[in-house]
Amino acid sequence: MPKTKKKIAGRQAKDRAHEYIDDGSHDEIDDEDLPSDEAGRRKIKRNYEELLGIRIEKLKGRVLNREKINKSIDGLYFICFECKKICHNLDEGWVEEPTTQHNFCSACAKTKGIRSTAA
Repeated sequence: MPKTKKKIAGRQAKDRAHEYIDDGSHDEIDDEDLPSDEAGRRKIKRNYEELLGIRIEKLKGRVLNREKINKSIDGLYFICFECKKICHNLDEGWVEEPTTQHNFCSACAKTKGIRSTAA
């Protein structure tokens, strides 16, 4: 009877990388000088861009995800209606047009003359 290969106990299962999760190692050079939370948000934005792809045009101006950063701060990922970039309210700012409820980053809202209604 032929001998079977002996399995070695170790961390081989944990060493396998999941191909569907972007580890962000190729862009870590750009994120080294940023705080860890901002670098994490940048990585999540890149993952959203890859995931949504061409559907960004269809979803422009919509909120993608809300997150609770701590008890008093809420985070918000959205697609800017004007520039069609995936933005976070703590990084790019967030302005919602009151009549149409489209979401804009602060730079695009400033050029369009839209003011925030939040006090």
